[in-house]
Amino acid sequence: MKTTGVIVGLAATGPLLLGAPLMMALAGKAAASSCTVPQAVDAAAVAGQVRAVLGGEGAEDVSVPGLDSPEEQVPLAVTVQATGVAMGVPVRGQVVALATALQESGLRNLSYGDRDSLGLFQQRPSQGWGSAEEILDPVYASTKFYEALRQVPGWESLTVTQAAQAVQASAWADAYAKWEPLATVLQQSIAAVLEVEGAAVPAAGCGELAGGDGTQFGPIPAGALPEGYKIPELAPEPVRIAIRWALGQLGTPYQWGGSCTDAHGPDPMQRCDCSSLMQMAYRAGGVELSRTTYTQVKEGRAVRLEELRPGDLGFTEGSAAVPEHVGMFIGSGLIVHAPRTGDVVRIATLADWEDDVLAIRRVV
Repeated sequence: MKTTGVIVGLAATGPLLLGAPLMMALAGKAAASSCTVPQAVDAAAVAGQVRAVLGGEGAEDVSVPGLDSPEEQVPLAVTVQATGVAMGVPVRGQVVALATALQESGLRNLSYGDRDSLGLFQQRPSQGWGSAEEILDPVYASTKFYEALRQVPGWESLTVTQAAQAVQASAWADAYAKWEPLATVLQQSIAAVLEVEGAAVPAAGCGELAGGDGTQFGPIPAGALPEGYKIPELAPEPVRIAIRWALGQLGTPYQWGGSCTDAHGPDPMQRCDCSSLMQMAYRAGGVELSRTTYTQVKEGRAVRLEELRPGDLGFTEGSAAVPEHVGMFIGSGLIVHAPRTGDVVRIATLADWEDDVLAIRRVV
């Protein structure tokens, strides 16, 4: 995010928000400006690209200005939009966020930028947006953008470019206006595809808790994978690998203290308990976790239940500081875990777990 020297001086420790007097000046400037012309958008082409990418068919062979890399950009747009939906941000706010990301990064999760700017919205660690690692998490970055937008008085009545500028404090205050048409069509196209497929917008970008709490699958037999479940395509690769590995242990007997290094083998001590299942699943995905629930609950970062994404670890029993059980959220309102002696690695539903969850940690 490129900022003017005057605006930088207004806030050095948090996301930059404009006060009412400055917002009024901004509104006048934006209204008077005629240097930024909104780009014409082929709505049918955008909708076709969204359908193709989200349907797993790959991008269509059609050129859409601003969407030159749709296989990269469309999933990120879904993340931005879904985060807004999860936070209860109205459509107008989602359009503001998409237009901002299009201007700031070209709707890409950039690991570089002006000075220390990073990510989709080119947020700066030095200005209080979070650590570099956090900002490069599209869900975190989107959440921080929406939180800042909500702090702008009367943002709902501002133009898209005014609302975006009130959050971003860019040196190019009018630059967001040209992206409003594409952002609007993107938002409509993504919403239409998800509605047609009957899937709720993911609760947190890659959350993909379609159906909410897992009860849509009905009773789930011990060790069985519910028919119709699919590993979330939008989850990060290490998470998809970890989920796939954990599901490969379904039906194997629980063993307290077992290493989970050969759950299908004859040696009971190489079978899984709850925390070794998490450790070995993530090791398959290239992520190292510690061995016990007592230490795993300190890894990654804490998230709220309403922010669930596939790959998050949920802890139950005992206390939040010293939990005694852990499972992995795998999307669609489901959890894979190794419950107890006499049971097997199995799938549970969020409906069965949500009242007992003590802590949630995101390790990817």
